[in-house]
Amino acid sequence: MALHMNVQWIHGSPSAKHNTDPDIQVHPYDERTLILRQNKAVNYEAPFMFLLFGDERAVLIDTGATVSADYFPLRSTVDDLIEEWLARNPRDDYHLLVLHTHGHGDHVAGDGQFADRPRTTVVSAGRPSAWAFFGFADNQDAVATVDLGGRVLECLATPGHHEAAVTYYDQATGLLFTGDTVYRGRLYVEDWPAFARTIDRIVAFADARPVAHVLGCHIEMTITPGMDYPIGTTYQPDEPPLEMTVDHLRAIQAAVEEIGDRPGVHAYSDFVIWNQDG
Repeated sequence: MALHMNVQWIHGSPSAKHNTDPDIQVHPYDERTLILRQNKAVNYEAPFMFLLFGDERAVLIDTGATVSADYFPLRSTVDDLIEEWLARNPRDDYHLLVLHTHGHGDHVAGDGQFADRPRTTVVSAGRPSAWAFFGFADNQDAVATVDLGGRVLECLATPGHHEAAVTYYDQATGLLFTGDTVYRGRLYVEDWPAFARTIDRIVAFADARPVAHVLGCHIEMTITPGMDYPIGTTYQPDEPPLEMTVDHLRAIQAAVEEIGDRPGVHAYSDFVIWNQDG
């Protein structure tokens, strides 16, 4: 059964200088699933990140848009959250795995904060490293699995927005993490044929599993259908929810078919497709 998100996300302020939001907002979806959002005053991209706990290790999906731990204390935040979880669920030799939805800078900037962290594996988001880790280099159509101990992620190669994009499905919650491939915002497409194949694959995958919510990594739309916030906006008081549904996936699939291979900007109610391939 899907849990309701029931959260007011930090969304910037009229004056970034006087912003009082935390550097990172942490929302507990459940006791083993945390959703993090970066402050828009620190970086306008305000990406979402996800921390999932298994019995043997945790996984952090994406590391945000800012390198500096002074302005973006991701490592210390994650360390505190893991410490709190381990206080409730004692484990010896508990590990952290850092993965990514794709390799753009606003999703990998914090990687360096974890470089010297004990019992931690950071998988580079570049295609050679990421796809080798999942086994996609040999078979792009494979469904890889990452076992956290009593909690399994299914992982798909989903290029189109980025050549090494990966989509994750959490069997424990039914959450589908789609990175920048699918979210309420500007869907930038660098490889149109690959993107079309990816959307078809995600729809087919989701139709075969119980999906509670589809979670991308940004919110860029307003609550007015078809209208996005301008690029670089640091105050978004009228955001729609982060979570989407399988019906939204089907809407994107229908839009891809309607667009054909026409380059340019194509606005729809809940997303804007920017076909940059052409």
